[in-house]
Amino acid sequence: MKLTPDDLRRMERAHVKAWPALRTMRVDGWLWRSSGGGSQRANSVSTVDYEGDDPARSLEKVEALYREKGAPARLQSFSESRPRDLATFLSARGYTEGEATMTMVKAPEGFPRAAEVEINEEATPDWLEVYLGAITENRRNVNTRIIEAIPDPRAFFAHRHEGRLISTALCVVHEDCAVIECVATRAEVRGRGGATSVLRALESWAHGQGARLLCLQVSDGNTPALALYRRLSFETVDRNRFWLRD
Repeated sequence: MKLTPDDLRRMERAHVKAWPALRTMRVDGWLWRSSGGGSQRANSVSTVDYEGDDPARSLEKVEALYREKGAPARLQSFSESRPRDLATFLSARGYTEGEATMTMVKAPEGFPRAAEVEINEEATPDWLEVYLGAITENRRNVNTRIIEAIPDPRAFFAHRHEGRLISTALCVVHEDCAVIECVATRAEVRGRGGATSVLRALESWAHGQGARLLCLQVSDGNTPALALYRRLSFETVDRNRFWLRD
């Protein structure tokens, strides 16, 4: 899929909207985010936009905000971050590159809805049980609060097998982008098609919402997830990096 720089920026803004940090502040156009817990995205600076003329001074401001929270300074970058030489600048300032995530995208299509798939406006208790059970304990409380704050339009997808919910996904639409979040499957029933089922239903819902781009971000070390998304015709279009200084 051929994307423009504007497409990449819109997708990144959509990801920011789809996973809202609990505390935010604009710092010369950057979005400082703090939530606690183990989420990198919700505890890092989004660098989609920049309005300042002194990046060093802007960085000092966000570092001071993180010090107030007793947290390390962390920034998230992608190919269209501002200022343009952000990665080089952060390296020179003593930041080290941490985990990377891949941004993947496809044009959504419509599919018949499988009988096993449920679509809800809110996260049900068993949906939360499956999703929270698939993430680290230090992220569960914060992620639950973030899910409660996710804006509309949104939808929660679940696949049931023999009456038991086994797979989850979440979709959030912003402008012409539909963002996939919270894809999870119970460990003991992986490989039974639950994730594919919810993602097909999610894609069809996004298509019905008028989304032009269906996108997600996944750790570059998550080999099974990358293989799943590639089977569903997602293409890798960008690489996000997290920069950390203790």
